Amino acid sequence: MPKATAARSDSLYGVHPDVAMMEKWVAELKGKTGRSVEEWIALVKKEAPTDEKSRREWLKTKHKLGTNSAWWLAERAEGKGGDEDTMEVYLKAAVRHVEEQYAGPKEKLRPIFDELLTLGKSLGSDVKACPCKTIVPLYRNHVFAQIKPTTKIPGSVSASHWRTSKENCRSG
Repeated sequence: MPKATAARSDSLYGVHPDVAMMEKWVAELKGKTGRSVEEWIALVKKEAPTDEKSRREWLKTKHKLGTNSAWWLAERAEGKGGDEDTMEVYLKAAVRHVEEQYAGPKEKLRPIFDELLTLGKSLGSDVKACPCKTIVPLYRNHVFAQIKPTTKIPGSVSASHWRTSKENCRSG
């Protein structure tokens, strides 16, 4: 099985489904609200309260925006978010997310990630790996697996809790 050079190439990752939703939201925002993202951000900075939470509430109550729109605009006014606004921005962020997940003490897990990614993508040409900040989900029509950098295995027990094989093999 060929080894993946994970996160070294943009072609290794697919575009997360949320990106299409964000592109649609940005494209339709002015038609729905009368303001573009940039115009909303300028208004938020000029007239809204100063903290992000209060800005979200202000956008929802004063301007009747939905929760997601209020959240996204308040984030962007703070200089946050935007990793999923376009395919190009997302793919750059995807590479960064994987690099950050496997940095420092978790860098020894990177070869395992590379093998799991290769295995997952070998299941078919319709499989996409779409990195997020903490996991790399594998999609077909829906997520069918996720790769997460952890040294904990669900349901595992520490070695000090294991009995010797003689203790485990008591008969009758």
